[in-house]
Amino acid sequence: MLMDKEKSIVAVIDVQARLLGGVHEADKLVNNCSWLVRLAKLMDVPVVGSEQYPDGLGPTEEGLRELVGPANIYGKAHFSCIDDPGFENAFQTHDRKQVVLCGMESQACVMQSAIRLLEKGLEVFVVADAISARNPYDTEVALRRMEQAGARIVTKEMVGFEWIRRSDAAQFKTFSKEFLR
Repeated sequence: MLMDKEKSIVAVIDVQARLLGGVHEADKLVNNCSWLVRLAKLMDVPVVGSEQYPDGLGPTEEGLRELVGPANIYGKAHFSCIDDPGFENAFQTHDRKQVVLCGMESQACVMQSAIRLLEKGLEVFVVADAISARNPYDTEVALRRMEQAGARIVTKEMVGFEWIRRSDAAQFKTFSKEFLR
């Protein structure tokens, strides 16, 4: 099954500035999450974000926070974003059945979110080049576990090409010039 922009929502999980210092390839993570959010905006796909215990761990990385929009980011105590009422309510208002996940940490909040979303009957697509953890091995094992649970493992470019579908689509020229260079 392909991702469909009319059915998709992007969830940006816990890319908090204070935690990035210990995360493997943190700059790449932030850049790839930002790329995905900009793509979602181009394609009119809704984006919601989460922050794990923001009072103690601080906000989402500043540039990514601005892209997502502070009003679209929800604090949480649960590791799974969908288990916190604020995030779940915002998520449900969009009535989307395909969830495109990015963020951190792979073995905790991303994986638990993916599994809980699958348990709720949603189609989950984990963007492998837009997730990370402190230890790269945790990401490798988390990807395997999420795939075994039924999540589809994709790359950011797969998301773009599947949402656009055709080279004569209105957004393809922008996608080609601004996202594929």
